[in-house]
Amino acid sequence: MKVLFIGGTGIISTEVSKLAVERGIDLYLLNRGQHKVEIAGANVIIGDIHQPAQVQAALRSLTFDAVVDWVAYTPDHIERDIELFRGIARQYIFISSASAYQKPPAHPLITESTPLHNPYWTYSQNKIACEERLQHAYREENFPMVIVRPSLTYSSVFPVAIGGWGCYTLADRLLKGRPIIIHGDGSSLWTVTHAADFAKGFVGLLGNPQTIGHAFHITSDEVLTWNQIYATIADALGVEANVVHIPSDFIYKINPPLGAGLLGDKTWSVIFDNTKIKTFVPTFQATIPFREGIRRTLAWFDADPARKWVDERVNQEMDEIIAAYGR
Repeated sequence: MKVLFIGGTGIISTEVSKLAVERGIDLYLLNRGQHKVEIAGANVIIGDIHQPAQVQAALRSLTFDAVVDWVAYTPDHIERDIELFRGIARQYIFISSASAYQKPPAHPLITESTPLHNPYWTYSQNKIACEERLQHAYREENFPMVIVRPSLTYSSVFPVAIGGWGCYTLADRLLKGRPIIIHGDGSSLWTVTHAADFAKGFVGLLGNPQTIGHAFHITSDEVLTWNQIYATIADALGVEANVVHIPSDFIYKINPPLGAGLLGDKTWSVIFDNTKIKTFVPTFQATIPFREGIRRTLAWFDADPARKWVDERVNQEMDEIIAAYGR
């Protein structure tokens, strides 16, 4: 099976790329060539997806059993992909987001038939618009689209609502005893999924013609409160968290971009029903509990001190919110 990933070296997609190669898939990665690709066994095609003519020249006469765009975020990206891959992809997979599901949720159990509606977060609104364009392309011209909606998926990052993404800032604050923020009272329910678990479900969808026209989310079945998520991180670091609970509405008033991601996603209790992905990929089962997964994350940081960079912008944001709440 021949598969093209647009991207393929991100937080989620790296694990998927590795598993795809391990399972014998002939994997091609399209990227701009600005960074070394360290996916052993993958074929690298140099090209900028934002330059369609360049991509067409780079792909030449290649066709693919599946094409996955890991870096499409807006409807214009989808329009470009439909034009590029019409006729050369037997399956096109768009990476959407579980944050597209109805907010606030009318029911905490989320299935793929839960309505898509998010009045808070532009990121989610754009993903919904992308899905709508693809659904239209499927209905009107049989474009072979599949939609996958990850939720909060991690490997080399801390899967938290507040504390930075792709940096060591949260761990640094915990180790120094500085206060961290948990939104609300920390009792809302959430699911975090290790990228290696996500990969098991995702790779099982590749090249399967029965998936065409369908949407899937792929998450762990483990359900935790936000208090438990942060406490598990602190415990893995060998410290006790200095927590300040602050309402999401207040955070939004002080920092609208940060607050939009809370009100548009992480404020609400959600439980994901993974029956559909398990039906299409019967072998799928998430097996990495968060207490183990977060230790893998910390080991990744420990392996190279240069990875432990502290984002002072994140520190400043957290300190400003805490100070405003104290006043």
